[in-house]
Amino acid sequence: MVAAIGITFPKSNIFNNSHTFKHSNSSFHGESLKGFCLQLKPISKRKEFFVKTIVASTTSNNSTNGSRFYITFTGFPFPLGPFLNRSTTRTEAVKNCIWLFEQEQALAFSSVSTNIRMTVIKLKSGGLWVHAPIAPTKECIELVKELGAPVEHIILPTFAYEHKIFVGPFSRKFPKAKVWVAPRQWSWPVNLPLEFFGIFRAKTLKDEDLATPWADEIEQKVLSSPEVGIGPYVEVAFYHKRSRTLLVTDAVIFVPRQPPECISKESLLSSAKNGLAVRILSKGKEVPDEPVIDNKMNLQKGWERMVLQILFLGPSNLLEPTASFAQMSQKLIVSPIVKTLVFSKVPEKVRDWIDRITTDWAFKRIIPAHFAAPINANRSDLLTAFGFLDDLLDERYVTRPSLSLLFTSIMGKAASYFPPDDMKTLSSLDQFLVSVGAVKKTVSGRKR
Repeated sequence: MVAAIGITFPKSNIFNNSHTFKHSNSSFHGESLKGFCLQLKPISKRKEFFVKTIVASTTSNNSTNGSRFYITFTGFPFPLGPFLNRSTTRTEAVKNCIWLFEQEQALAFSSVSTNIRMTVIKLKSGGLWVHAPIAPTKECIELVKELGAPVEHIILPTFAYEHKIFVGPFSRKFPKAKVWVAPRQWSWPVNLPLEFFGIFRAKTLKDEDLATPWADEIEQKVLSSPEVGIGPYVEVAFYHKRSRTLLVTDAVIFVPRQPPECISKESLLSSAKNGLAVRILSKGKEVPDEPVIDNKMNLQKGWERMVLQILFLGPSNLLEPTASFAQMSQKLIVSPIVKTLVFSKVPEKVRDWIDRITTDWAFKRIIPAHFAAPINANRSDLLTAFGFLDDLLDERYVTRPSLSLLFTSIMGKAASYFPPDDMKTLSSLDQFLVSVGAVKKTVSGRKR
């Protein structure tokens, strides 16, 4: 991962459609700017530098586009889009307490998109606690301000680039808010300091810290593992006690049958086209070359293809995705990529983290940072999603099960079973990364 440039150019006027609004002109640093300049400027006595790029703002007759305009060229080796325009949707997950903000996140140079989610909780103090900020377009900021409460805390719960890149720009919209970050931050291929991402004076989140300003309302547990490969995997889980809500970033997902509202129709129809990826993965079948009509069937096909590419990178058959999609949707799972490249390498640490979560927190819903949310799920459901860990660990790490836990273990193995044909590309990638030393060859429990 490398650093990114994020600049907002909102326009005036407010547009109200369901929970979606529009907004006005401000730059990456919250200033109204014109012209172009490239500036290198020292930030502190340590002589760190931050590259500030300012692009000329342009006027538009379309106030919606103006409020959603956000230039982003981020991510290595494939930038994360959309590059110019991000709509924001807001939904209320728990009445007067928790709100979900979502934007489309696209893998550039492809037709693959998913959603990325920011969760906002109102604290007893009346202030807002913001988890995993998204792009601070004028539309997004207006939706936050509509909640009628000051932003007090901004949380980066992971090392992952896609969530890290918006923390700096978002925090500049709320300069009085304190920024908190997961420990042991790193980036790839160059391990850049947080200041390069525009994140300054951030405090570090600690495991089971009782001294945080929100400790009596929100608890936290850190998963931090250095043994995965080129860098550690770090994720902080949170538990909002009053609403019994578990917040995670990438630990689990729930793929919905229908695409999230924030993913554009254009993206879905583009994915429904029989392009190069479909031809490569069609198993020699004849691939029709025909225009894609805007209808429910093609929109659904586009979503199913997106999901399989996100989960498996190279699924076995994009021409007819429905069967594989059905096996992966409508259930709480660990993403095949995270399971294969991360959690299977350090099962003891993951098991300890999950056991502490399920022992201490009586949650009834889960909110991840991607796909569906909120998910009606409890401790048993989470244990089921992580049932695959039992096959990777020595007996000393596996709790002797009661009848209910034995049933959970059996269900977990079924839930974590992924179509073997779809897993072939991911397995090959894992073997390649092992061969070049990027990830571990064996798990710390049993050998694979």
